[in-house]
Amino acid sequence: MTNSGTDAAERDRGTVSLYVVLFTPVVFLLAGLLVDGGLAIHARQRAADMAEQAARAGANEIDLAALRETGEPVVDPGRARAAACELLSAYGDEVTGARCDASTEAVTVTVQINVQPQFLAVFPGFGEFTMTSDATARPVTGAAP
Repeated sequence: MTNSGTDAAERDRGTVSLYVVLFTPVVFLLAGLLVDGGLAIHARQRAADMAEQAARAGANEIDLAALRETGEPVVDPGRARAAACELLSAYGDEVTGARCDASTEAVTVTVQINVQPQFLAVFPGFGEFTMTSDATARPVTGAAP
């Protein structure tokens, strides 16, 4: 009887080590997806927030002469672009790419933020990635319809 118990124990040796070796990379990959996925979501929201604020700042640059003449809010494109880009420049190196466009009707801003992964960087092919967001703002006066 003791002989068969010893055979079973010898057959099981190393089984736990095999599971640890196989599942450790999987656990790190899942943890990386959780942490770095959260970083990506945060960066996307941050880029959206920056783009929205810059677009609103640009849409505030109304051509007062045109407003008095027509009663309709008209954006001054040159001042709107300058105001939007100036607001984005206050974020410094956090913004890795920006584009500010303006017409007499709206201001559109696109913002790019680079994200450096914390966990997934140890795996080949998971390097820095870029999150992009854009926003458009239009001037309004008085109560919205």
